[in-house]
Amino acid sequence: MFQQLPMFQRIGKQAFKKDLTNTLKLAKHLDHPENKFRSIHVAGTNGKGSVSHMLASVFQSAGYKTGLYTSPHLKDFRERIRINGKLISQKAVIQFIEENQEFLEGNKLSFFEMTVGMAFDYFAEQKVDIAIIETGMGGRLDSTNIITPELAVITNIGLDHTAFLGNSLAEIAGEKAGIIKEKTPVVIGEKHNETESVFRKTAENLSSGIFFAEDYKFPKYYTDLKGDYQKKNLKTLLTSISILKDNGWKVSEEAITNGLSNVKLHTGLQGRWDVIGEKPRVICDTAHNAEGLKLVMKQLQKEKFQQLHFVLGVVNDKDLTKILPLFPQQASYYFAKPEVPRGLDAKTLKDEAFKFDLEGHVFESVYLAFLAAKEAALDEDIIFVGGSNFTVAEVI
Repeated sequence: MFQQLPMFQRIGKQAFKKDLTNTLKLAKHLDHPENKFRSIHVAGTNGKGSVSHMLASVFQSAGYKTGLYTSPHLKDFRERIRINGKLISQKAVIQFIEENQEFLEGNKLSFFEMTVGMAFDYFAEQKVDIAIIETGMGGRLDSTNIITPELAVITNIGLDHTAFLGNSLAEIAGEKAGIIKEKTPVVIGEKHNETESVFRKTAENLSSGIFFAEDYKFPKYYTDLKGDYQKKNLKTLLTSISILKDNGWKVSEEAITNGLSNVKLHTGLQGRWDVIGEKPRVICDTAHNAEGLKLVMKQLQKEKFQQLHFVLGVVNDKDLTKILPLFPQQASYYFAKPEVPRGLDAKTLKDEAFKFDLEGHVFESVYLAFLAAKEAALDEDIIFVGGSNFTVAEVI
């Protein structure tokens, strides 16, 4: 799978296809599994993974057989496809490839197209009650966008993947708005002057009800997902559940409380303000664009520490002039290249960071950088691991 088929997560731009032709071909070949289960579609620049996992956990708590499709994975490819938190079996993955290999190779499907087909086929075969489907990138031409969901959710819009989605918030919003379907409600997580009119116009053209999470008030709920940035995700989740309940889904107060308290337990979510050690405190977060990193840095400043240590690795398509100024100058940096073809050379990262007065050393791997940070850190310090999903994956 990984060798024969291009994969954006590993190689970047050349793996991306802005076209649904192959996905539609595959859907037809598989006898349209996307029509055999009910779904919720989640898009957004940041927060879509957290909201997807929250939704899955709540529906699972409500007694529904719940599919969850997300990307990228951290450790195991099978993390992308789960039912009630359980990973798709190795046998099911192998069987799908064996049964469809000739078609997959003959039509030169991308890694992502193939994985979406596998997920939809699995959810249909396993007869899930509901599947939470997270988009990969964008929305309009994302391979997941062949479903007709019960609800569309767009968490927020930020300037990420501009090479594919557009250079303005309005352009990116237009791509994400592509998941809105005719007469299907849509929840928008955050209001923004540049994007609100785009979403309203799209919803109006499709006779779809539009709901802005910021307009609603809810009682306080506890969630095991840490980080202040989860407050907005929580509001988006609660607005979504409210609309789904109005449309006939049976979700009790107990299911909401239990689902939100046990997101990690139910779904296996990792890498969102994940505290994996104490003395020194070690925090991992997969935030990798300016909007996400701003929130994470703000949260870090609320922590108590004597010194900050950053284990930092990024991929080569990031605009470093946007993200490096967000990091504190009064910290020690441990630069490393994530072990993927897209990983940015650690020396290059160090040189670029130096332009923003961020100083540190280069290491041969993320893990060696992490060991060096642990050796240097005092009990009262904090080690933060981030910059990319791949950086976090090598430590978690």
